Amino acid sequence: MSIQIQEQKEEEFQVGKMDRRMTVPERKSSGYRLWKRLLDIVVSLSVLLCCLPLLIALAALIIIFSGRPALFIQTRTGTNNKRFRMFKFRTMTVSRHNEKRHTYNWDEGVPDSFQFKTESDTAVTPIGKFLRKYSLDELPQLLNVLVGHMSLVGPRPEMTSITNLYNSHQVQRLLVKPGITGYAQINGRSEINHGKKVEYDLYYVKNCSLLFDMKIIAATIIYVIRAKGAY
Repeated sequence: MSIQIQEQKEEEFQVGKMDRRMTVPERKSSGYRLWKRLLDIVVSLSVLLCCLPLLIALAALIIIFSGRPALFIQTRTGTNNKRFRMFKFRTMTVSRHNEKRHTYNWDEGVPDSFQFKTESDTAVTPIGKFLRKYSLDELPQLLNVLVGHMSLVGPRPEMTSITNLYNSHQVQRLLVKPGITGYAQINGRSEINHGKKVEYDLYYVKNCSLLFDMKIIAATIIYVIRAKGAY
């Protein structure tokens, strides 16, 4: 119970830091939100059904070559700092996932130079490297899209240990639903630092539209095929 109370306080604190001048969800027409949600449902359901054999095969390969579990489930931060459980195929060793998470001590928001992923992470399994290279580890997040926790396009959902330390500028990327891909992902993916990621994400928050979403999806397909900027 005390953990739930603490998380609720953290959510209220983060939402309170948001700049009320950026009321993006209110500015965008209900038509855009309706069509975006419809697109999310149709695409996520269609891909899940079409790729069901692939999903089963990938899960089996992970279990055979890396052991159980095949899925990695983690609490992430969604719209307006609401928590949800995000699904991914496991790409790291079980021991690394069971390790205690690093505690960050930033006082003025997340540093612009911060980069979470490193190309030389030895905890990534061989099958995990392949899944990451072609973003196949993200496929289970279509379930998050289908139930409404995520969208096809939006800022990538961040870990709560990082979003808890957002400043009033950074927290504005939580004004829209997080996505499987986003504007930052087609402008560098894992190669860019946190400052650039926030810059791209806030540009999307201010300019999101159905046409913009379609352009990002098209560019993402090209990036995935080229396996550019992923590790």
